[in-house]
Amino acid sequence: MPLRLSRRGAVSPFIVMDVMRAAREREADGERLIHMEVGQPATSAPGEVIDAAKRALDENRIGYTDFIGIAPLRDRIARHYRETHGVAVDPGSIVATMGASGAFILSFLAAFEAGDRVALASPGYPAYRNMLAALGVEAVELPVGPETNFQPTPDMVASLEGGVDGLIVASPSNPTGAMVTAEELKALCDYCDQEGIRLVSDEIYHGITYGEPAATALRFTDKAVVVNSFSKYFSMTGWRIGWLAAPEDLRLSIGHLAQNLFICAPTVSQFAAVAAFDAMETLDGYLRSYAENRRILLAELPKAGFDKLTSADGAFYIYADVGHMTDDSEAFCKAMLAGAGVAATPGIDFDLRRGRRFIRFCFARSTEDMIEAAERLKRWRA
Repeated sequence: MPLRLSRRGAVSPFIVMDVMRAAREREADGERLIHMEVGQPATSAPGEVIDAAKRALDENRIGYTDFIGIAPLRDRIARHYRETHGVAVDPGSIVATMGASGAFILSFLAAFEAGDRVALASPGYPAYRNMLAALGVEAVELPVGPETNFQPTPDMVASLEGGVDGLIVASPSNPTGAMVTAEELKALCDYCDQEGIRLVSDEIYHGITYGEPAATALRFTDKAVVVNSFSKYFSMTGWRIGWLAAPEDLRLSIGHLAQNLFICAPTVSQFAAVAAFDAMETLDGYLRSYAENRRILLAELPKAGFDKLTSADGAFYIYADVGHMTDDSEAFCKAMLAGAGVAATPGIDFDLRRGRRFIRFCFARSTEDMIEAAERLKRWRA
């Protein structure tokens, strides 16, 4: 008799990882490629971070920690909110997590029951809907576009038939780089509080903006779950360290879940992350590099026919409408990899219904790579 298989594992793949694997296979054959597919900085963690990790190893500070994280890290994160956003945050509300992914798992488990409905923007980060699906929670997609800067609005949520139990908002967002203003975020927070909808605010790209700084939901509500990470602005992707700020009514359940699911976040990474806040000069240098990459691509991609681009107000992504070139973004990305040696992510990763006409470019690599990518694409499309 065959063994039972859980339906929880029957989620969609994360296609960008398939693109990355295909690109690396070509590189193994000696081909030089430009990686614009995976959303991770090409820069290393700052020297202060690496030195702190070495000290933790030398001092054998690598055992289990408190399940919500070491006190110096939680205190430093709370101080960061005070200094950056002018918001007083209780360090006891901060939970160090296994990257932002661990924070989302804890948040979704604590906030939602199987059968609940959670709204999220489409296009959006695919792991939201896949995590929710694995937990038996229905992801209710809100089709967004340039008319709302690819962000949800209270009216959109209010129009959903049957209502929702939760809303995920990401600002800056993946894949579009779109942001909500402080006023728009406040309106979403007020609406969710009024309607009893749990807001989950994904703030992992905070610090990477090219105009107005991103606002935190903690300015406007004490009921939202706020998720952040050291992977993006702090350039610590593989260290697997993030955090969440938990509202009072979820702290106990999130804590119990963290104990049982993860025990604690990686200890060395926690000590290293404390030092990340002392590396702002280096990190702002990385930001200037992203800004230059963004400027180059917004100017040069239209010359290769990619002339329908998001404004990319934050993060390090440009979402391109390629509907005039293809109706199959996955095949288009494969052809671009083969013909131009440029790896990008098909839009179907982020939008199951409309993504066949979009692709995402990540510009978190070197400026030299971005210049070369633009030249390659112009030759390919000539």
